[in-house]
Amino acid sequence: MITLTDVHKAFGSNKVLQGVNLHIARGESMVIIGGSGTGKSVALKSVLGLIKPDSGKIEVDGQDIDRAERDAFLARFGMLFQGGALFDSLPVWQNVAFRLMRGSLKRPNSEAREIAIEKLRRVGLKPEVADLFPSELSGGMQKRVGLARAIAAEPEIIFFDEPTTGLDPIMAGVINELIREIVVEMGATAMTITHDMTSVRAIADKVAMLHDGVIKWTGPVADMDDSGDPYLDQFIHGRAEGPIEAVR
Repeated sequence: MITLTDVHKAFGSNKVLQGVNLHIARGESMVIIGGSGTGKSVALKSVLGLIKPDSGKIEVDGQDIDRAERDAFLARFGMLFQGGALFDSLPVWQNVAFRLMRGSLKRPNSEAREIAIEKLRRVGLKPEVADLFPSELSGGMQKRVGLARAIAAEPEIIFFDEPTTGLDPIMAGVINELIREIVVEMGATAMTITHDMTSVRAIADKVAMLHDGVIKWTGPVADMDDSGDPYLDQFIHGRAEGPIEAVR
C-alpha cells in the first residue's frame, strides 16, 4: 500500500533522510521507531505530501503521490496527531466530524453528528461528551476524541504520531488496545511513529528502525528481540552503550 524508494530529504546542511526504503503491505500495521530527530516525522509527512523529498519515489497503492489528485488522495488517510490537535473553539462532535462537514466528503450536519457520536462510542466515550469542548476533557479523553476523528471518514490508511505521548501507563494501554482493535476491524493500513516500546509490541505487525537517515532493520515484531542488529538492540533495551551515540 505504501512504498518509499531511496527517499532523500535535507534541510540545508542537515541530511535527514538519506535513502529510505520501506514497504508497507495493505492491511499491515507498520511501526517506525528511532531516536528524536532521526526523521520519523519527516518520513510520515513526506508520504502525505506535506514535505517534498529531494529525490526518490513514494507510492501509495501503486500511484506516485506527485501525480495524485490532492483531495482524493488525502481522503484516503486518517491521522491521530501527537498532541491531539483538537480545535479548542469547536465542540467535540464537530472536531470528530470535521472532515465530514467540508470538501468532497461533506455530509448534512445532522448526519455528520450521528457519525461522530457513533465513532465516539467506538472509542469508549458516551454521547454526552459530544457537546463538550476539548478543554473540558482529560488528556486521555482528548486522545480518544482524536482517534475518533481519525476514523470518522473510514480511511484506508491511518497514521499515528506518538499516540501515547503524555498519557499515564494505564491510559496508554487503553489507547494501544483501541488502536489495535480498530485497525484490525477496519482492515486499514497503519503507519505509526513512536518511542514507546510498549506501544510497538501492542500495535505492530512489523517494525522498522530508522537511524542516520536510513532503515537499519525491518521485520516482524516477533523477531525484534532476536534481530541481531546492534542499532535495534540498543534502542529497544535503552542501553547507553552501543552504535547509537547518546547526546549528553
